[in-house]
Amino acid sequence: MTNAQHAQNVSFSSHQFIQLALDNQVLKFGEFVLKSGRISPYFFNAGLLATGEMLSLLARGYADALAAEMAEQIDASNNDAEQQELVIFGAAYKGIPFVAATAQALWLHHGINAKWGYNRKEAKTHGEGGNLVGADVSGKAVWVLDDVITAGTAMREVVEILEQAGASVAGIIVALDRKEKGQSDYSAIQELVVTLKVPVRALVNIDDLISYLADDHGTQNGQHKDATQLAKMQHYREQYGV
Repeated sequence: MTNAQHAQNVSFSSHQFIQLALDNQVLKFGEFVLKSGRISPYFFNAGLLATGEMLSLLARGYADALAAEMAEQIDASNNDAEQQELVIFGAAYKGIPFVAATAQALWLHHGINAKWGYNRKEAKTHGEGGNLVGADVSGKAVWVLDDVITAGTAMREVVEILEQAGASVAGIIVALDRKEKGQSDYSAIQELVVTLKVPVRALVNIDDLISYLADDHGTQNGQHKDATQLAKMQHYREQYGV
């Protein structure tokens, strides 16, 4: 089987994604000072998802999650699948390749012809103008894709942009949920669920990382499996987790 054939047949796996992220330095274990001042035992940098293999697997994860959400909506409403419209949105800049690859994965693996768009950091003053590109989101319920939600500030800005364009948010899917307390006893994701009243899904969370360290998936590379690192992750989860 060629690499291309293998990629087309692979469904999203959290353990496979973690392994690939570690191999490519997207995910690192160690000691990292966060903006909050906390010392985190891990760091996730979605900007390094810079190969076709990594982007394809991430997009497959987003696509599988979105397809599952669509199936639930169809079951709940008793509507035909063809009557359900899916619009997905990626926030500049990281979200742009994510949303484009996900639209392609939805079509290739689920037969869902999603419409997709993204925003510019600065509004264009010539040509078509504006700060939105791609699908017309006016009057649409839009799913937003993101990498990690830390404080929720950037996501609230995206929601404001969509609302100004006449859209509403149907839900949010992130690559990683740190499941970590913010200023209150709730995580940024939990606060968004309450304030926006929409579902927020995650492909991988800190519990998956702990599970990865605790089992045999890391034995292929010694730096990925370390009893001390596992203890640090568990302690951090107990101290700051929700």
